[in-house]
Formats: sequence, C-alpha cells, structure tokens
Amino acid sequence: MKARLFLLLSALLASAFAQDAGMQQKLEQGFTTFDHDHDAALSAAEFNTLSEYSPKLKGKPQVVDYLFHTLDANRDRKLSHDEYMNIVAISGGAKPSPEKPAITEAPSSAEQIAFFEKKIRPVLAEKCYKCHAENSEKIKGGFVLDTREGIRRGGDSGPGVVPGNLAKSLVIESLHYTNKDMQMPPEKSGGKLPDSVIADFEQWVRMGAPDPRDGAASVVKSEWDTEKAKNHWAYQPVKASAVPAVKDDAWARSDIDRFVLAGLEAKGLKPVGDAQPEALLRRVCFDLTGLPPTMEQVDFFLANHDVRSFEKVVDALLQSPRFGERWGRHWLDVARYAESTGKDVNCLLPHAWRYRDYVIESFNQDKPFNEFIREQMAGDLMQAKDSRDRAMKQIATGFLAIGARSLNERNPKQYALDTTDEQIDTMSQAVLGLTVACARCHDHKFDPIAQRDYYALAGIFLSTETLYGTSPNFQNLKSTPLIELPTDCGLPRMPLVLSPERRAEIEKDLTKTERYGTLQFYTTAAKGLFGGKGFNVNNDPQKLVMFVGINAKIGECKTELASYDSDGRQKLLAMGVRDYPATPSGGPPAKPKSVEEIFQVIAGRPAQFSSINDSPLFARGDVDKAGAKVPRGFVDVITTRAPAMPSRESGRREMADWLVAETNPLTARVFANRVWYWLFGRGIVSTVDNFGTMGQPPSDPALLDHLALRLKSGSWSVKSLIKEIVMSHAYQLAATHDAKNFEADPENTLVWRMNPRRLEAECIRDAMLAVSGGLNTEAPVGSAVARCGDGAIGGFPIKSLRAPLTDESFLTAGGDMRSVYLPVPRNAVPDALTVFDFAEPSSVNGSRDVTTVPSQALYLLNNDFVAKQAGRLAEKLRALPENMRITAAFKLAFARVPTAGETRAAQHFFADYPRLESDVLTSFCRALLGSAEFRSID
Repeated sequence: MKARLFLLLSALLASAFAQDAGMQQKLEQGFTTFDHDHDAALSAAEFNTLSEYSPKLKGKPQVVDYLFHTLDANRDRKLSHDEYMNIVAISGGAKPSPEKPAITEAPSSAEQIAFFEKKIRPVLAEKCYKCHAENSEKIKGGFVLDTREGIRRGGDSGPGVVPGNLAKSLVIESLHYTNKDMQMPPEKSGGKLPDSVIADFEQWVRMGAPDPRDGAASVVKSEWDTEKAKNHWAYQPVKASAVPAVKDDAWARSDIDRFVLAGLEAKGLKPVGDAQPEALLRRVCFDLTGLPPTMEQVDFFLANHDVRSFEKVVDALLQSPRFGERWGRHWLDVARYAESTGKDVNCLLPHAWRYRDYVIESFNQDKPFNEFIREQMAGDLMQAKDSRDRAMKQIATGFLAIGARSLNERNPKQYALDTTDEQIDTMSQAVLGLTVACARCHDHKFDPIAQRDYYALAGIFLSTETLYGTSPNFQNLKSTPLIELPTDCGLPRMPLVLSPERRAEIEKDLTKTERYGTLQFYTTAAKGLFGGKGFNVNNDPQKLVMFVGINAKIGECKTELASYDSDGRQKLLAMGVRDYPATPSGGPPAKPKSVEEIFQVIAGRPAQFSSINDSPLFARGDVDKAGAKVPRGFVDVITTRAPAMPSRESGRREMADWLVAETNPLTARVFANRVWYWLFGRGIVSTVDNFGTMGQPPSDPALLDHLALRLKSGSWSVKSLIKEIVMSHAYQLAATHDAKNFEADPENTLVWRMNPRRLEAECIRDAMLAVSGGLNTEAPVGSAVARCGDGAIGGFPIKSLRAPLTDESFLTAGGDMRSVYLPVPRNAVPDALTVFDFAEPSSVNGSRDVTTVPSQALYLLNNDFVAKQAGRLAEKLRALPENMRITAAFKLAFARVPTAGETRAAQHFFADYPRLESDVLTSFCRALLGSAEFRSID
C-alpha cells in the first residue's frame, strides 16, 4: 500500500523526465547493480566491475579507467547518475544512421568563443602549430590544428575533435598520454600539458568545441578597425533620451513603463493583463528576499492589493536582512565566490566567508554601488573611518583573491602571470562586461582591445600581492600569508581554539622537522660539493621528493601556529590584496641555506614581479618572450585621457576610480542590466557578461541608458533602482501567453508579459525550510569550510602530513540555515545546489543555466532533506483542524488558496488512504514541495 502511495504521488513529478523506456530501464538496472554501497554514485572501484559484464572490456582495466575518467565530468572521482547515463553516447548508442544527414552544430555563444580564445587557441599556437599548421614545412600525421575544419577532420588516425564527445576526440586521448603512439605535445616540445590545461580542453570539447577559425591561423590578426569599432553602442557615452509619448498613457505608472510601452506600440502590440495578487506577492518576495511570503503576508495582501499596499510590502522586503542574503548571492555568482582553490590541488580557503559576509552586509546597508566596486578593487588603499571600516575595506579586496588557481604550477613566472590573467578576466567581465583577458596573447579578435591594453592592466595587478592563504602540502608550493585584521574591529571570529597541549605538540613537530631538514640539507650540500656537481636538488628526484615533504611539514606547522594568538584564539584573518613595495626586493636567495630557501628558489615569486612596476608585453602570452614594458593604464577605447600612475603604488586606486568614473560608459550600464535580468529573467542585453561586439545588442538602448542614469543620479543606490523597477507596471504584468504577441516577439524582448521562471537552487531549498517552519534565519559565524580549517580536498595521503579531506561532507552539507551560508568548495558544491544549476564558481557567472534533467526529479523524490521538510510541514498542518489543512498547505506552498478542483482532488486522495494518515499527510506535503508550481514563479 505504501509503495502504491508513493508511486501515485511521484507520477506527476517524474512524467516530465520520461525517456526511452527500454534504454532507460537497462541503464538504470546497471547503475543499481554497480552501486554496491547505495550512495547514488559510482566510485572507480564500483565502476570497474563493469568489465565483468562486458566481454569487450574484460581484462582491459586501462580502458575502463579511461572510460570512467571521461564520464566523470566534474572531476569529483565519482559518477553521478547523470554522468553514468552518458555512457550511451560514448558507446555509440546515440550515433545517427549513415543515411541520415549530418547534424548541424549550434552556433557558439560569445562566452564560448571567449573561452576558446583565452584557453585553447594560445595553447594550440604555442605547442602545436609548429608541426600541425597549414604553413608547417611538414604536416605530421596529416593533422592540421590551425583551422576549425582541420582540427575536427583530424589526420591519419581519425577525427581530432568530435564536439561533445571526449571518447572519440583523439586530441583528448593524445593529451592524456594514454596511448604511447599518440602523445601530444611530444617530450621534445615540453611533454605532457598540466592537468589544468587538459581539463580546459575537455571542457571545450564538452561545450561543443566552439571555434571561430575559418582559415589558416598561423598569424592571429584582430578583426576590427579602431575607429569603426569605437562606434559600437557600448562604448558610447550614456545619454538621456526623451521619455517617449505613448498612446495608452493611462497604463504607464513610470517612465520605465513609457519606454516599454513605446516599444510595444511601435510593433502594434499590447501588454497582457496584470498578475493576480497572489502571484505578484510570491514573485516580489522571491525576487527581493529569496523566500516565499508567509501566511500573514498572503492574508494581508489578498485583502489589500492596491498600489499603496504593494509599496509597503516592497519597502518591508527591502529593509529585511533577507534582502542582502538574496542579492548578495547574485553578486557572489558574478564574483566567482568559492571556498577552495579548485583545479589540480584543491586547497580549502577557510577565510573566504568574510568576503561573503561583506557582500551581504553591503547590500543590506545599500552601500552605493560605485563605492562597492571601489572597495573591492582598492579598499586597502582607501581612507577608513575606524577600525571596523578599515577591516571591511580590506576584506572587500577578497574579490581579487578568491579566484581558482593552479597551485601545482612549477614555473613561478607563469603562476604570477596566470594569477594576473584571472584577476583581469574577472574584473573586466564583472564590472565592464568585456572579455579583456582575450587580449593576453594577441589583440582581441572581436573588440577594440589591444594587447597593449591588456598588459597595461597587467602591470597594475603584477604590482599587487594576492594573499589567499592555504596550507602548504606535497603539491602546494604557492601558499601565502593572510591579512591580519585590527583586533579592535569588532568582527566575529571563528570559535576555534588552539589548546596548550596542541600548541606544544605542533612546536615539537616543527622543531623535529626543522632539525631533520637541516641535517638532510647540509648532508646533500656536502655530497654535491665534494662530488663536484654542486648543490642542485632538481638533479636528484629522490632528494627533491624528500625535501618537498620536509618543506610541507614545516609549512603545515607554521601555518597552524600563525592562525592563533597567544591566548589560543583564532586570529582575525582575511583574504585580500596589498601593494608590493615600491622598490624591488632581492628576490629568492641565489644560494639556499635551508630547506625552506630551496623552495623559495624553486617556487618563490620572481624579483621582477615583486615590486611596483610596469609589465612587459609577452609575445603570444609566452612567459619566455618578454618584450618592451607597457606603461600601466586602462582599456584605451573607454579611457578619455591617459592616467597618471603613482610611482609608489600599484595603480589599483586609480583603476577603481576609472571603473566608476562619470565618463566610463559601461559600469552603470552593466550593473543596471544585471538588476533587470535578476528581476525579469532576461537582460535588456541578453549576454549579461559580454557587452562587446560578440555580445547581443540591447533590446531597448534608451531604456538601458535610462536605468543607468537613474542608478547614478540616485547616488548609486541599488535598493532605489530595484524599487523603481518593481513598482513599474511592466514588472507587475502577468505571465500569461498571448498568441499574437508571441508570434511577433517569441523571446519577450519587448516585455509584453513577465517571463515565467524556475527558482534558483537556493530559493528552492530555502522555500522548503521556510514553509516547513524549519528555517533558521540567524546568520552563522563562518562556514563548514572554515570549521575544517586549512587542508585539501582529495589527493594522496602522505605519512606525517595532514590527511586529505574527502568531498563527501561538502556534497551532503545541510543544516537549517539559508543556502547562501552552505559551503562552496570548488568541485565539491553541495548536491542540493548543483542539482538545480548552481553557478560554476570558477568564473564570472551573471546568468545561470536552467536545465530540466532526471536527477532533479530523483532528488525531489528520494532526498532525505526533502523528506524531512515534508515531514515538518505535515506536523505543522496536523496541528490545524482537518478542514483547514488543505487550504493552509496551499497558502504556505503557493501563496494562494486551492481551487475547488484541487480541494476535491486532495480530499479524495486523503479518503482513499484513511489507514495511513501519517504517511498520507507527509506524502501530500512532499508532492506539493516537488511540484513544478512550488519551484517556479510567474
């Protein structure tokens, strides 16, 4: 009976995800068979049992391992259900029959092209074109890599790249060095590429191998004319347009409405009717706070749904502390916020949470957006009112420090330039909506951004020390100090304590390790001296491994001791940046005198990048091809006059002022467009992170400039701009369909209705907690990552060093706090967030994907968190009289009363299962929480 009950309730949820029944059943059966520990994921060991069921794979463990590696899209060393299901495409199950025409590839987006230009083309040019370009003296293997057609067609061995299919792309196989007959690049050209670069190529193939090249590419030339390119709409000054006259002026409630209505009337269209009061209330509550309205709010607004009452609701939502948590999370997407470094050595960032809290507080306080930007770029260089203000400004610069980084990079110069590149890329996309980082290796191919512009900015960031912390380990040689905040700043500190016993233990380990290191250092040095070879640990791999272990242990001990004050309390530490000294330091020692100095030589920052200085222009972005220095400066196309750079500062303060200057045409436009996107589900410029020539033009340029000017004239108040938009008639439209309007404007670019939207992952989870009564609105101190402290996720355990962490505790992280406070380590984001398209935290992400996949239905049906909230909601309803339960449930879940038909259906449902009252009520609640209406707003 209970099974029938769950099947009955789940049918509605699962119907949207139905696939081919036969294939689905076979794959599902296989997944269940291999999942020995029933954790809904396959480990490598579990997946290896596949060979027992497949004669073709029996006795071929390397092939099985490669297949596992190919399917493991997020590199978490486990196959989720969705990843496993991709086996049908890899095995050829999705291959079209020969007589069918070839599938036309979808056009690449601007973001995809930018990824190719930044991550793929430079590697091809540096490592491959010498032997595999159309102008090579001899094209090896008949394989041409410098054209789009060539890299797809491949050579003598088969296709080089099959878009979307890693297993059939020989380029990917050759990069992994799994086939000794196909290893690229060869050893003489530098050997196997770093894992992070290989991962970029895999991501490129998965996204469809976007490639703008249509001919020989031995020389990359820009495709813009400077003067013509400057006429691109985004580079023009923001200008005020006359508010248009409209025929139906009575419909308009604001100038925003007049701009919208003028666009509709020009096409002979009319907006749909107004949203129902309950739909409007639910929409604005989720948009401003990320939470559903309470029953009290529903009752009030249904009884008083005039303009004045709606304004009161809006004002209350804007003043709620929940506003900052909702809108702060929007900015954290843009800022690529995360709590680990990601990439090859995924070290935790236990102090990143302070930047998260800074962002939330800034939105709650309605900090002027221009000041918000200035603080994140150069807060450490700005005047402060008191110790707390000083601390918050320093924390703000964490924006530049929380990016993903390859801590295993062995070339210090390369690492410095890669860090700078990541900062330029993030700053330019987040604030300016430009892909400036595409000009690292050559002039930007599509926008008027010269390579000199890139290195003008690079000089600013190379003159800046990035302080992100991390504990040294066997692979991490790039740890840094952290910023120690003023002790009287009044900010909370993690309730972690270093006991006297633990301190003594660490100090003992440190002394022992330093003595052992000193002994090994001088023994090795003496052998090298008397042997006539000199002292070079790189010539002795065995010694190098030993010294790496010693250095890691010393660093591990010193990092832990440095994290606590003399009383054993954890220090007030933060990530951020600061300027290097004005004059060059000596750099790494020429002759190391200890184990630690060995690694300063091996991995220490080069002296040329350790002071205030201009950057050389590196030909093709190659660290070994430095040219003449480029004076520090900005992007020329949006700079009215050459900046005067200080000789004793990096220039970040001047850059921050330039970003929010009155003459900058982009910053206000980009953020106003982001606000519109977050409220309407579509930006006036649909490519919210790209205002360049490869982005989409604005659907209403005059409206966009109007909003940008309103932002600036309103003292850059974010709350004022939001209120003006949500009080407009356009925002309050219904989401109903209109055939005539749809035929003329299927994308709703003219805003003839409100776009129906699925809620983001955080809203879905928080709404479940809210309606069940389980939400704890108190902001926690720190995060789960902060409680773990320094460490790394994954990797090999090394004797005497801190054991690596597993990702399990992060993937399954829960609690009753708001989802913005859940841990966000890269490659280990909680399942509750990733299943509903959480933003990838390694890059700027102004617009999230929205997918509909089977794993979402499975999550809603099977996840313990969902079951717990359904049970809580059932207990809440059980306290009410029986005749009130259905209405109360609909008010809580959907902010409306049920229709007569819904009431009858629910009553019949309860009547059919009278003996299972507890299970019936819980299952009824679970059906509501899993419904499409619950996770959507109209």
